[in-house]
Amino acid sequence: MSFTMPINQHLSKSSILLALATSAYCSLALLPGATLAQSDAPAGSTAPSYLPSISDFMIATIQPRHVRAWIAARSGDWSFAGYELGNLKGAFDRLGRAHPMEHDIPLKDLIVSVTAQPFEDLHKAIQSKDWTAFSKAYTNLTSACNSCHEATNHGVVVIRAPTDLSISDQNFVRAAQ
Repeated sequence: MSFTMPINQHLSKSSILLALATSAYCSLALLPGATLAQSDAPAGSTAPSYLPSISDFMIATIQPRHVRAWIAARSGDWSFAGYELGNLKGAFDRLGRAHPMEHDIPLKDLIVSVTAQPFEDLHKAIQSKDWTAFSKAYTNLTSACNSCHEATNHGVVVIRAPTDLSISDQNFVRAAQ
């Protein structure tokens, strides 16, 4: 029995094999350079890794989640508000682990002490889809954040609830499900 493959199927398989071989070759070609770069480091030292500053954490992870949770709840997207509340808690936790002390203040402990009750109240409001309770808990969280800014000598940073729903590129209006 003779097996023949159509020419276009053969070319397609050849192209895939060529792409895989090229990818593998490039990956292997990069390994010696990476090994060489690592071996140039002094013995016993490790290259410093990037540690975001407290400000970087605030601007890049915490502030957007704070805003998005508000917009989601204001728009009635309670599942997304809950999602962002979880992300906000996680971002604060990472901040506290990355920067355990700020101006001789145990930052992680400070964060937990000022956010625990507002986070619990926000969670309850989201679960019950209660805008009034959410707004009150969000105001309490925002006040807690501002008190933390004061305590860590960053009182010039004052946050508030968003006043405009258009400050985000997130679409909070969901199609009918």
